Amino acid sequence: MRDSPKTRSHFRHFHPITTRWADNDAYGHVNNVVYYQWFDTVVNQFLIARGTLDIHAGEAIGLVVETHCNYFSSIAFPEPVTAGLCVTRLGESSVRYEVGIFRGDDDTVSAQGHFIHVYVDRITRKPTPVPAPARALLQTLLSNP
Repeated sequence: MRDSPKTRSHFRHFHPITTRWADNDAYGHVNNVVYYQWFDTVVNQFLIARGTLDIHAGEAIGLVVETHCNYFSSIAFPEPVTAGLCVTRLGESSVRYEVGIFRGDDDTVSAQGHFIHVYVDRITRKPTPVPAPARALLQTLLSNP
């Protein structure tokens, strides 16, 4: 069953993204793979900017184990977009983010999906608990699914 489109009120963090000419595909709209890049951007921007993800030396890293996206309306360059972010599940070693992509000032998503990180030890790649600073930060993003 397809999810219903969510509105801005569902999300807890917003990040503006500039579309690029190269984002458009032969059909004149942003290609589906670009949405996944936007998902990755908003999640990692949030974690890195707040100091809870050290991509070069952190003991624990988040690996993507699942992504999904539903598309409701097209976006094309040069439209501005905003990515909305929230957390709908925070487990022992995993986190499920929901991401909404909004065109311009629209209140309803053009696309939405989820992105699951499993935290693993950088060296062994075995699951490890979400680090305490990251857990505290992620709790600020909790929303109802």
